[in-house]
Amino acid sequence: MLFICYPKCSTCQKARKWLEAHEIAFEERHIVEQNPNADELKTWQAASGLPLRRFFNTSGMKYRELNLKDKLPDMTEDEQLALLATDGMLVKRPLLILGDRVLVGFKEAEWAQALL
Repeated sequence: MLFICYPKCSTCQKARKWLEAHEIAFEERHIVEQNPNADELKTWQAASGLPLRRFFNTSGMKYRELNLKDKLPDMTEDEQLALLATDGMLVKRPLLILGDRVLVGFKEAEWAQALL
């Protein structure tokens, strides 16, 4: 299991504490130091069953600075993937990669259903 996070993010901290409290082993990856590449993101998006826009950190400063709310609808999926791959701060976090399943963001009930 791969836990992709930004250590300073309060939601990521909550998710890590939840995993540790439930004694769930995971490998941690810093999303800025090891930003996901476009191929990884494409694979994870398919496994998640979610639209690609859900992989964007819409509350992040980078998202607002780049005015992505207005730009994303006119971009192709490949363009969106390439953009996400440029900066980990654009990617919604945490990501939990469970092989054939991917959880985006931390929702305790969703994680409990998938892991417990």
